[in-house]
Amino acid sequence: MIRARGLEKRYGRRRVLRGISFELPAGGFLVVSGANGSGKTTLLRILAGLVAPTRGTVDIEAGRGRIGLLAHEPLVYRELSALENLDLYGRLYRVSERRERIGMLLERFGLWEARNERVAAYSRGMAQRLALCRTLLHDPDLLVLDEPFSALDEAGVALVDRELAELAGLRTVVASTHEPDRLAALATAELALT
Repeated sequence: MIRARGLEKRYGRRRVLRGISFELPAGGFLVVSGANGSGKTTLLRILAGLVAPTRGTVDIEAGRGRIGLLAHEPLVYRELSALENLDLYGRLYRVSERRERIGMLLERFGLWEARNERVAAYSRGMAQRLALCRTLLHDPDLLVLDEPFSALDEAGVALVDRELAELAGLRTVVASTHEPDRLAALATAELALT
């Protein structure tokens, strides 16, 4: 699914990634850990196709429309409701049976009751749950998750634990975290950045 060889990324003189190489088969679960500034987000942005490496190559056996990205920011429109946001993304990705899928995800992530509220009124944790719905909406082959537990309360963390356990082995997952032990049971590979 993913083959990375000698990935490097520089921003001016600052080198963020240094010679990163790994292979992750379809259905694999890669846990990326490291301190702040170690390049976790940069690596995930490269894998999602948002930035190009300065050096090295990355081959991903999933088209861009088959990648689900959970970034640091929720990437939803604050002036729209949860329902409107997911409907927009569902149309962009041409999700079949879009309304049913949206309803199922909102229910599963505990947002059904707040589906018609503007996202601007959501707490950070609710926005994170909505971002997870957006990420999963088009049933991607590759999930690229940057700190999926960020801003979640205990119930939200338990929900993400359950979702990731269900997806492990069925989807290819790359997840960055400051708590690699939380995902250790699901990991088929680990990458510690320094």
